[in-house]
Amino acid sequence: MRRLFGRGRPRRPRVVVVALDGVPYTYARQLIDQGEMPNLAAIEGHGSLAQMDTSVPNVSSVAWASFMTGSNPGKHNIYGFLDRRPGTRDTFIPTSRDLHGRTIYELLSESGKRVFSMNVPLTYPSRPINGILIGDFLSPNIEKAAPDTETAAALQRIGYVIDADPSRARRDKADFLPHLSDVFERRIEATRHFWKQESWDFFMTHIMETDRLHHFFWEEMETGHPTYAPAFLEFYHRLDRALGEIRSWLDEGTTLIVLSDHGFCSIRQEVHVNTYLASSGYLRYSGERPESLNDVDPTSVAYSLDPGRVYLSVHGREAGGWIALGSEYDRWRGEVAEALMQMTDPSGQTMVERVDFGEDLYHGQSAANGPDLVLSMRNGYDAKGSFGRPTVCFKGESLVGMHTTTDALVSISGVQELQRRPHIQDLAPTILDMLGVTVPGEMDGQSLTGSGDA
Repeated sequence: MRRLFGRGRPRRPRVVVVALDGVPYTYARQLIDQGEMPNLAAIEGHGSLAQMDTSVPNVSSVAWASFMTGSNPGKHNIYGFLDRRPGTRDTFIPTSRDLHGRTIYELLSESGKRVFSMNVPLTYPSRPINGILIGDFLSPNIEKAAPDTETAAALQRIGYVIDADPSRARRDKADFLPHLSDVFERRIEATRHFWKQESWDFFMTHIMETDRLHHFFWEEMETGHPTYAPAFLEFYHRLDRALGEIRSWLDEGTTLIVLSDHGFCSIRQEVHVNTYLASSGYLRYSGERPESLNDVDPTSVAYSLDPGRVYLSVHGREAGGWIALGSEYDRWRGEVAEALMQMTDPSGQTMVERVDFGEDLYHGQSAANGPDLVLSMRNGYDAKGSFGRPTVCFKGESLVGMHTTTDALVSISGVQELQRRPHIQDLAPTILDMLGVTVPGEMDGQSLTGSGDA
């Protein structure tokens, strides 16, 4: 039964989403159990907190595209932070222009709902909606991140920063921490400002700073670094206070959803998949110092793009492609997949958990744009798509954390138990269902509540 408020009239349902990029369920669970995140514990106490699966590959652009559309990459067309245009050697960074299908922001807008969204990956450039959509970290400046001059002016008054500068972490980690904290505080200040602006039906704010913190400090947190481990925890204390503040704004007719797009773990080895393909005879270069996809010789069997996407030299699809679809393609794909399963680190430890065929992961009108093979690496082994690197494995000094697939989190207030183990694709239909909007049949996800009464 829908809860009643005031003079017996049902209050308009609303949904607020706080997106915590890269926060693992297991780490959040640990901090709750240790009493370090009392506000997240209170949020769980009035609903649920569950481990969630995410997209394959588990990069933020793919995961948030799956969140927004409720669909797999074969439908929404986003497969990574870098992609190539079929039939050419041209690479590009996908943006919202490359995102296929309608997002929850557009679907809600079409149903007359007032929508706000800030900083969610794959929202730049902003699509027209009934409300305000502020673009993501790919936005070149605030004027282009904002949908209009009024929003841009508000962001500038706040001192809003589109994203923390990762190059500062590579130069000096100690210098990066106060910068990261400042970016976070400006993000929360912008969240306050736009929340007060009007009564939204759907409000979403995305925190990228957690992902940045994890990439550069996760190992130090795990190993108890005397300076960076306490700083890491203090950032989570600040995050928890922000969650508590946002929760304090909400009335009983508003559902709060907290979620992340993937988990995190320490990096044991970064893995140059193309170096392995070259050493195994499947990849050849046209020059002595290859640097990009343009340097791949057309006689190659296969090449890889981040993170662990492998493309065969298919005739009619790849520039200079020669492998015919059918038995020849099946033979080469099976052989390359088997070879990739044999990759080991310097200690002899296997690094690949499994290799999937593209059609086993992706379906839909854009599936033909996807990879032929997808590597799921064991935790700790971070697949890279660089070309011409001298060794298969290396351990960098600055980047110490990597994404994982099965350790995202989701919390939904008012819902004590989810119907099944959630996937990030399930959030769009869940939100639409809560707000009384018909869920499109083309969505792959399904509502986690089965009712708008959450």
